[in-house]
Amino acid sequence: MDETIWLTAEAYAGLRKEYDYICGEGREIITARIAQAREEGDLSENAGYHAAREEQGHNELRIARLKTILDNAEVGEAGQSNDEVRPGVKVTIAYGGDLDDTDTFLLGSRELLSLDDSLDLSVYSPQSPVGSAVLGGKVGDDISYEAPNGKQISITIVAIEGFSA
Repeated sequence: MDETIWLTAEAYAGLRKEYDYICGEGREIITARIAQAREEGDLSENAGYHAAREEQGHNELRIARLKTILDNAEVGEAGQSNDEVRPGVKVTIAYGGDLDDTDTFLLGSRELLSLDDSLDLSVYSPQSPVGSAVLGGKVGDDISYEAPNGKQISITIVAIEGFSA
């Protein structure tokens, strides 16, 4: 079962543009490289052929990933309000109430960060354990959730900030 992926309209448009390119012109370019390498003869020792086939495999995986994202995308405005945790906002949490042990992350999709490679920010899905725990929360809320290893983790929401890529 695929999960809903929250994207801004800009992120959706950027991913759609990438998808259209790699399904069309991108595939054609790789196919031409493979054909050219085949003409060079013995494929068992043809590094260009193997590199082009590997590139083709990566391209097809990216196509499949983008198709899943686009098919399951929920498009909306980036969260600009600081009053409640929802997809598209940056959230800062403190572990066990210790304000010296904090983590800031984007609640949404990693694809939101693909628009700006300079952003160094963790991303949690709203369906992840921590994402679902903080969803709908407000600054000051003390929350406990179960980590994938079964351990209970206590956190406090310290800050909620709007996000734009």
